[in-house]
Amino acid sequence: MDYVRLGSSGLQVSRLCLGCMGFGDAERWIHKWVLDEDASRPVIRKALELGINFFDTANVYSIGASEEILGRALKDFARRDEVVIATKLHGRMRDGPNGAGLSRKAIMSEIDHSLRRLDTDYVDLYQIHRWDEGTPIEETMEALHDVVKAGKARYIGASAMWAWQFQKALHVAEQHGWTRFVSMQDHLNLLYREEEREMLPLCRAEGIGVIPYSPLASGRLTRDFTAESTLRSETDQIARSKYDASADADALVVQEVARIAQERGVPRAQIALAWLLQKSPVTAPIIGATRTGHLDDAVGALSVTLTPDEVTALEAPYMPHRIVGHV
Repeated sequence: MDYVRLGSSGLQVSRLCLGCMGFGDAERWIHKWVLDEDASRPVIRKALELGINFFDTANVYSIGASEEILGRALKDFARRDEVVIATKLHGRMRDGPNGAGLSRKAIMSEIDHSLRRLDTDYVDLYQIHRWDEGTPIEETMEALHDVVKAGKARYIGASAMWAWQFQKALHVAEQHGWTRFVSMQDHLNLLYREEEREMLPLCRAEGIGVIPYSPLASGRLTRDFTAESTLRSETDQIARSKYDASADADALVVQEVARIAQERGVPRAQIALAWLLQKSPVTAPIIGATRTGHLDDAVGALSVTLTPDEVTALEAPYMPHRIVGHV
């Protein structure tokens, strides 16, 4: 496993991050394809055995169950100082006022709830899951700064927003001497490259580490469009809203992934991940493994170096897409 610094920070993370949205309780959340705790633990343990030290979850994943499962597994299988735990807040955790968002009240409440569920004194990376239109960014950034100064988080990060919003947050933090974001968790893969227009150049200029989610486009880059459907592809309405399986350009991209994978004799997932890994300033794609074999395929991508001609072939069919994921 390779380890790199997260942006311009001193934090060292594995070149791959294990996303934990797939671990939880199907009865408590909208996604019915998630693994329960017994099925999740072998995947987390395998990730650790492969050298992955970076784990990403969120309070809203299975309404807290993902954090609980991850916390118990890491307590059993790892030393706290050797792993990097990232979680997020913004989504609705309960009905009524102050049950969601990025107000000072919400932040101060949700960090404590996350720490309790994760059974840890601190998280390494505390991220805002989305932009909160109803809260001044000054209020959010000051509260996050106070969370860091209280020792409850080591670093802060952001996810899924417009580049102008991210720049505004960075400016507000600099203006007041508050803790600055070190990472951006955005939507980026071979089927969705809109982040290349503004967000990636901004992150390069500001020394921000990029940790893309959905690196395999919810599995669409690993199989033909005509392939047999999965439980996730049939039931995950959020993923279905992001990708149009009938798009001709998307089909051509998938065909190129398949062609290069066949020529190299490797799984398609390794080609799609290798493309992301060579993209600056990508630090660690967030892989949503729900089987140990997914992890073996992902780690294998670290040994795949695409040629310039292969990168060109993979990128050539792309057509602009509508912006998704910011709300």
